[in-house]
Amino acid sequence: MIIAELAIFPTSEGTSVSRFVKEAVRVIEESGLKSETGGMSTTIEAPDLAALFRVIGEIHDVLVRMGVKRIHIDLRVDHRLDKEATIESKLRSLGKK
Repeated sequence: MIIAELAIFPTSEGTSVSRFVKEAVRVIEESGLKSETGGMSTTIEAPDLAALFRVIGEIHDVLVRMGVKRIHIDLRVDHRLDKEATIESKLRSLGKK
C-alpha cells in the first residue's frame, strides 16, 4: 500500500484558494481511495502509483478547467514493501489511534 501526502493548489488566484481546494478534495473523495484531509494537506492510501497519479491528474485537470494559470503540487510518498502499511497503522505507531 502506498501512503501519500498531497497538497495541490493554484498559486495564480490570489490569497484565498479554498474554492479550488474544495474541488481537489471532492475529486479525492470521489476517487474511492481512502483519505484524510487536514488543514494543510490530504493523506491518501493508494494500491499503486498509477492509482495515486490518476487522482492527481484528475485534480490537475479540474483546476485547469477552472481557469487557473499556475498549479503547485507538493507530494510525499511512503511505499513500504516489507509489510502492509495504512494511515491507521502509522497513527497507531504514534499512539494516535
